[in-house]
Amino acid sequence: MNWQFTDDRPIWQQITEQLTLRILRGEYPPGERLPGVRELAAQAGVNPNTMQRAMAQLETDGLALGSRTAGRTVTENTAVIETAARARARTAVSECLRILEELGYSGEGALVLVKEELHHE
Repeated sequence: MNWQFTDDRPIWQQITEQLTLRILRGEYPPGERLPGVRELAAQAGVNPNTMQRAMAQLETDGLALGSRTAGRTVTENTAVIETAARARARTAVSECLRILEELGYSGEGALVLVKEELHHE
């Protein structure tokens, strides 16, 4: 896995976001066992306590389930995953619209740009 970190936010938050994205993309499918904290920490080059905090956040977010004997697994509740994916998409759309508004585009103008981009693919 390719881990990328910046200096603008705590590493554990960035790890949580990257693991969340991997779950939402299906890289870790529902019900799959997640790699252990020490394994992920070694891959990411971070302290295991940092990785533990990120994994605990995945549990808090409902994307992972923890078990002392079986480790952590991705939730099998696909509604939770779909809700998280939709929330992430809405955040991205909101940010895009905010930037377009700063540039002077109306809602209709933004929609025209999106449609143009879809046709360029």
